[in-house]
Formats: sequence, C-alpha cells, structure tokens
Amino acid sequence: MATIEFLLNGTPKQCHVPPDTSILTLLRDHLGFTGTKEGCASGDCGACTVAISNPGNMQSRFLSVNACITPAHQLHGRHVITVEGLATEGNLHPAQRAMIECHGSQCGFCTPGIVMSLFTLHTNQQQRPSPLTPDTLEAALGGNLCRCTGYRPIRDAALSMQDFSWEAPQWFDASQPASQPLPVSESTEQSEPRFIQPTTLAELADARYRYPDARLVAGATDLWLENTQRLTALNQLIDTTRVAELGQIEEASFQAQPGWWIGAGVTYTQLEPIFNRHFPAFAHLLHRLGSQQVRNRGTLGGNIANASPIGDTPPVLLALNAWIELTSHVGTRQLLLSDFFIDYKKTALAADEVISRIFIPQLAESATLRVWKLSKRREDDITAVLGAFCYRVNQGVMEDVRIAFGGMAATPKRASQTEAALEGQPVSKASFQAAQQALAEEFQPMSDVRGSQYYREQATLNLLERLYLSLSSPNQEVMLHAYAH
Repeated sequence: MATIEFLLNGTPKQCHVPPDTSILTLLRDHLGFTGTKEGCASGDCGACTVAISNPGNMQSRFLSVNACITPAHQLHGRHVITVEGLATEGNLHPAQRAMIECHGSQCGFCTPGIVMSLFTLHTNQQQRPSPLTPDTLEAALGGNLCRCTGYRPIRDAALSMQDFSWEAPQWFDASQPASQPLPVSESTEQSEPRFIQPTTLAELADARYRYPDARLVAGATDLWLENTQRLTALNQLIDTTRVAELGQIEEASFQAQPGWWIGAGVTYTQLEPIFNRHFPAFAHLLHRLGSQQVRNRGTLGGNIANASPIGDTPPVLLALNAWIELTSHVGTRQLLLSDFFIDYKKTALAADEVISRIFIPQLAESATLRVWKLSKRREDDITAVLGAFCYRVNQGVMEDVRIAFGGMAATPKRASQTEAALEGQPVSKASFQAAQQALAEEFQPMSDVRGSQYYREQATLNLLERLYLSLSSPNQEVMLHAYAH
C-alpha cells in the first residue's frame, strides 16, 4: 500500500491506509476530523460534503464531493478542505456566518455538509463573479438534504453570503503537495492490495493487462456503493483520474461526421459547457443526473462502462449514434455504442480493455434532440424510464429518426421497430399510432421498485404521444415545463 500525501486545511498529511478507504473514513477514523458526517454512505444526503482542489482550473477552484464514496487515495497531491478548516482565529467564513444569522441549522447533523457546499459556491463565485441565480443555487444545494429547516433559511443564507467579509487564512493559497503518481508495486502476487495511479493511457492499458482482477475506478459514484452498501472489499484498484488522455475533449471528424471525441474520464460538470452550446436537451438532463457533488465526480465513460439499463447518458448517446473507442495494451478499436451493450451488465469490453473515449456526432443543422426522464423525485434520483428522440422534419416528413430508451430492457436500447415505423412518414396521428403499436411490441420491461411493467409500457407510449403533440403544435407548450422536466 502506498503512502498518500495531501494537504488537509493547509496542513501536509501523510497516511497509509487500505485501497478501499474512503475520504470520510480517512477523516473520521484515521485523522480524528469528525466534523464531516456520515448520513447515507451512498452519496445521496450530502452530510459528508468536503471541498477538493481542482488543479489547473481557476474557474472552479474547489469542487464539492461526497467524502463517503470518494477514494482516499485520490487525494494524493490534492488539497481537501473540511468544515473544521473554515474558521481561523474566530473569523468565520461567510457561509458559516450566514447560516447562523439566517437560522439555517436546527439539529445540525447536515449542517457541515451544507456549509461546505456553500463554501465551494462562495469561493468559485469569488473567482468568477456572477449573479447567484435560482438554478445556480439549486445546483449547489441539490445534493444536501435537510429534514428540519424546510430549506428557506438555508437559501436565505446562500443569498446573504456576500454581505459578510472574510480574510482568507494563509493556507488557503498554499501550494499543492508534489503530485507524483502513487508508486506501482512490483510484486507479482495478484491478491496483494494495491492502488495503481497511472498517468498515461499506455500505463493504464498496461496496468489493466497486468492486473486483470483489479477494478477500474474513476468517479466511484457507483463502484464505491459495493463497499459502503454491500460491504465488498475493493482491495485492488486502478485509478483512471490522473490519465491525461481520458480528460481531453477534441473537436474532430470521424466516419465522415463532424463531432467531438470525449475522453472517458471527462466528468458531467466538465461536459456542461459543450452540451449547453451544442446539445441543450442533453445539458438539461445533466441537471437531473445526481447532485452537484455527483456531477463533479461521475464520468461519461464510467456511466457507459457500468452498463446499467437505467443509466442516464447511454440512451441519449444511442440516439445521437455515438461511437466508442476501446484501448488495450496491443491497440485500439472503435465500434458503435449500439454494439457495445450485449446483455444485462454485459458489454463488448474485453478483459484487458478500457474505454478510452467516446465520439459524439454533431447534430445536423435541421436535426432536433429531445430527452425526457421520468423518476420519482425531480432531481438526484435514479431513472424509471428515459426516452431520447433524435430526428429531422423535412417538409412535414420524419427523417433520420433515432429513438432510444433506458429502463425498458436489460440494456439501454434503440427502438429500431419504432424508428422504422416513423421513418419517411408524415407527422400525423396515424403515423404515430402505428409507431406506438410498434413500440408496444418492441419492449417487455420488468417490474421493480421504480415502476411496474405496465407503468413503463404506458409511460413510453405517452412519451411518444408527447413527441407527436410537440411536433403537431410547435407553438404550444404540450405540458407544464418545470425546471426538471
């Protein structure tokens, strides 16, 4: 096991802990910093929120993350700030002072996490001054649950932070510790605990080949639940977060199509700017994909590799006809994303391969993308059904129709029969009724806690009906357009 070197509230630390230690466990059990709380141990409640430095990005100097599901070894060469580090010599941070003045805390258990989310919001806004909009505030606090206050005083606190001055402590601008990668054990013992941190794609592919039983970890927003919820030991991990190639976004042409190669390690937060410009419906979906803490950590490649039938991004990528690149120690290959998903949690990824990047074609000038997600909560919830619709309407006729669903089969899946029923047909009631009939015969979804088979079948038919109504009455809102729908 390697020694982790990092800064904790400006103070250098060295720790020697097992690979499956979380930041929360490191703070509370090994370092005695108990201000950070454990609520759900699954990244849902935000009580464990801490701030981590974001090297090389002065637009977002610190990122809020869930300490309960973030590997401690990923702190190597980073700076982590906890609630204990905000007040210096009696000088409270504006987030703390505002919470006190606005009576934003009652039982207090969730308060440290809320304060850290507000700290991150305040710090990043100081770096990039801009008005605090309702959407910005909802995004910042959407991952922090509070059972006592009803949130109004917390919102008041957020809006009043700028009324308080704060003199940053000296450690606030402390240099990062040396971020040399964690050394790789040369032991050939396959069962030996190890946390490998490659920095290049070639090193990652070599580690994947040398240690086939090791688990790949990026954002850990799903993988770490195996440890916290199922108590599964994660003794061998290959960390992908330091691989430079996986964090790149490149505008390029592939298969005679303009578009973008997105590194598999690009997070949802990093995707927002490009999606806002080119895929606004996809960007809108990101607001409902977990919380800000999750979006700061979760990666596009991880969401694909997880191969969950209810993953949020794969149906949209399928509708966009995305490609995927797989890399091993002997080379790379590309395949359509629709050929990647084989069966439940089964993919075309070989044992020695990793997802290196994803190609998203640019929407044709006249093409439209619509994405609708159904879930029990408005945000920070798992999908029950997700429909993605990409198409062109040429003189009233449907063309280049691609439709994909999540939650309707063992994998995210294109609705090929439904597509065929609409392709080349006019936007008419009869055409969409034929498409609905094809859709009803195309999927046999399962029933689970998120929805029954009947609910899912009816919901997808209703989404297709919504598409028809949207096309037939383009100047009329089909349904009330809430922030999350």
